[in-house]
Amino acid sequence: MHLSPRTAGPLAALVTVAMWSGFIVIARASAQRVLTPFDIALLRVVGASLVLLPWGWLLVRRQRQARAGSASQHTPQDSLGGLSPLPLRQTVLLGLFGGVLYAVLAYAGFFHAPATHASVLLPGSLPLWTALLAALVLHDRITPVRAAGLALIVAGDLLVGGHGLLSALEGGSVWKGDLLFMAASLCWACYTVLARRHAVAAVEATIAITVLACLVYVPAFALLTGFGWLPSQLARASWGEIGFQLLFQGGGAVVVSGITFTRMIQYYGPVRSTMITALVPGLSALGAVAFLQEPLHWNLLAGLLLVTAGILLGVLRPRPAPCAVEQSPPP
Repeated sequence: MHLSPRTAGPLAALVTVAMWSGFIVIARASAQRVLTPFDIALLRVVGASLVLLPWGWLLVRRQRQARAGSASQHTPQDSLGGLSPLPLRQTVLLGLFGGVLYAVLAYAGFFHAPATHASVLLPGSLPLWTALLAALVLHDRITPVRAAGLALIVAGDLLVGGHGLLSALEGGSVWKGDLLFMAASLCWACYTVLARRHAVAAVEATIAITVLACLVYVPAFALLTGFGWLPSQLARASWGEIGFQLLFQGGGAVVVSGITFTRMIQYYGPVRSTMITALVPGLSALGAVAFLQEPLHWNLLAGLLLVTAGILLGVLRPRPAPCAVEQSPPP
């Protein structure tokens, strides 16, 4: 089904926000059960690989057939044994930041810090990282209006999780999770800007990061757990829990949201896309209240108002020319 850019862009944004909000709540709840965060990261990679590796092989095969006999047939346009549809350099860069590092850092953060911290620091710091990287790499200009929107979003994020951030300074291991969340957010911002810079298609980018994650993380996990250097609880987990993680973390958090997020940045651009994801802190915090019994404070409602105002300033502005948007929607 082919959707117009005006329909596909907002729809991709809606799905991305919903998946990211659910990811934070479910990942924190899962880390409190039998599986370790590194087990969940493995199931995330394996679940996505079951779908995307065969998809990548078929896509590369079709691309090779399409350019057979043309002048570009000797140009390396795929890599890693014909599983990734992108060249090796793009596959490594996108897969390193958007696949391996993001998953490992994010899930490790859930081992130390609660969902309220993740709600603020994972998506909340993303607009800042992306704006800075886009200005550096893509030479995007941070206009006064966009800067005001970013300031409002940051203020809202701080109100949502400010109490938790201050309590983290008192000791314990929560600060480790906070740093891991911020590092994971930086890695995703790198992936966002790189995907925009190389103008990669949504499906191809998601396949590429999954292929690299499968070839790097799965062997590393097997080696580290085999030597006893990394704890694993996979043998103690039920098949129901393993199946759920394969389906949600792999199929939902990678396959679905990976494609919709990349499609969203093709439509809105990297900075405005990450400002849309500023909805995630408030929504995931509400999810933490409803499902993880975390307390609801006045600062949550105030933060949501500030975040909404920041989105209105940063997103509801005239869109760039259609030629700047990739026109081929995902199949």
